Order: sequence, then C-alpha cells, then structure tokens
Amino acid sequence: MTRIQPRFRTIDGLSIRYAESADKKPAALLFSPWPESIYAYDATWSRLAEHAHLIAVDLPGFGHSELRADLLTPKAMGEFIVKIADAFDLEKPHAVGPDVGTSAVLFAAAANPGRFRSAVIGSGGALVPTDLGSPLREWVHDEDISPYQAMGPKDVVNIAMDAIDGYELPDVVRQDYLAAYQGTRFYEQMAYVRAYPAQLEELAELLPAITTPVQLLNGKNDPVVPVSNVEYLHGKLPNSKLDVIDAGHFAWEENADEYARMITEWWQQN
Repeated sequence: MTRIQPRFRTIDGLSIRYAESADKKPAALLFSPWPESIYAYDATWSRLAEHAHLIAVDLPGFGHSELRADLLTPKAMGEFIVKIADAFDLEKPHAVGPDVGTSAVLFAAAANPGRFRSAVIGSGGALVPTDLGSPLREWVHDEDISPYQAMGPKDVVNIAMDAIDGYELPDVVRQDYLAAYQGTRFYEQMAYVRAYPAQLEELAELLPAITTPVQLLNGKNDPVVPVSNVEYLHGKLPNSKLDVIDAGHFAWEENADEYARMITEWWQQN
C-alpha cells in the first residue's frame, strides 16, 4: 500500500493535486515528472520523509492537476512553483523537480534568489541546441503533431512504462498514471516541451547568475534525456554538484535507493 495520500487545493484559481508527509523541518517540494504523477515518488517516499516534510505536487496541467494553457512553458511554470511555495507557507523549501521540472525550477530560482534552500533536478531537457532522445525529440521537434491527438492514456503511459528497467510498477501507481491522461490531455501538455527550443535559450543566459545550490541527478543510460544535459548545466551553474546514477530515464523508480540516498545526503549538506 502506497503512503501517498492525494488531496486537492486551489492555488491561483486552479485545482492542484498534492500529497503531504508528516510535518518536520526542513520542507521539500517534490514536482511530478512527465508522463507520470506524484506517485512517481512512491518508491522513495518513505526514505525522503525521514529527512523532510514532503509536499509532492502535480504541476498544473500534469498528473491530476487542472490545466491552464498559459502555464505550459517552463518560465510560466517557474512562476507558478513560487506560488505553490507561497500557498503552503513554505519560507525556504528544498525543491525537487526531475524531468519537466528541471527547467521550471531553474527559472524559479533565477527569478527568486534565495527563495529555495536547494534544488535537485535532472533528466530534463536543458542543452541548447537541444540534445534529446526518442520519443521526446519527436515530441519537441515534429512539425506536424496532429497524430498525437489520438494518443490515449494507454498509448502514452505504456510507452513510458515500457522504458522503466528493473522496476515493477505497483498497480495503484500504474492506474493513477493511466487516469491522468484521459482524452486529449497528453496532446495539450506537449506545448510545454515544444517551448524548449526558445525557452532553454532564454534560460541559458540566466544560469550563471543562479546562486541556489543545485544537485544534478541523471540516469547514466538515459535514452530520452542524455547525460549531456546535466553536464551542460553543471558547467553553467556556479553552485552545482553532478551525480550520474546507474539507471535509465526513470532513475527515481529504477534505482530508488540510490536516488533517495543522494537526495537526502544533499539535503543534509544544505
């Protein structure tokens, strides 16, 4: 049985899904990767909760949170991340944002120096020009994306879950992922990653001024977002640490023990 107990609250007029662990210091905001949900943290939740007050959030438009089209860019999502921290009265939380959270957390840190105690990111597009594997490269760059309109939850989730190596998804987690991608939701979400070419170029100019301590984590064998992306960030961010995990793209599930260990050690140092 998962320890994640989803709830909903309204933030900036949107219904946002979250889950929370027992209250303790410090606090940590965990943002869901794509195309998953807050249940992506099911395999690491117990260990992370020993070290921080966890608040896992499905970002607007992802997981089971309400979608609003104007938020589906990394920069706009970065602004919303700060609103999430404000809504939960978190003065200076850690931020954990793998995958699509990578660029959003960096935009948030760039615009709000000192707002976050630290950040843990990676497995998300960052390099300019982009260096992405399949299928993300096609999702970002295909001229005609109309065929994706027909993709239902089983198409989207099964493509992603088939890429998870060595980890059997609990049924409750798989069912939650499937339920998150009804109708044309996946097609609508594509706007976020299709903003990468322009927005990552804008982010590149901001990276050298980000003073927030950043832990960069990426699967060594990630076929979707190559390690080159975190290596690039490590070279640009003045206060960063890079670790490569023995895993593919879904490192938080494929090698949950190591992923949780690296995050909790990072928290203890920051």
